[in-house]
Amino acid sequence: MGINTEKDIEANLQIGPTDQGMVRLFVEAQGTEIPMDFTPEEARDIAAEIEAAARAASARKP
Repeated sequence: MGINTEKDIEANLQIGPTDQGMVRLFVEAQGTEIPMDFTPEEARDIAAEIEAAARAASARKP
């Protein structure tokens, strides 16, 4: 499976701070839960990557 492979899977995404000062991305799909914790600096890097991907995707829209 790659970034361009479509799948018919529904998932829920929650994002928020933890009581330990981390940023958690929490993904739940088909009964599986995946908590991913990042430092605030890592979270800002991820946010920048998401923003860059959104700009690139917008540029490719017909």
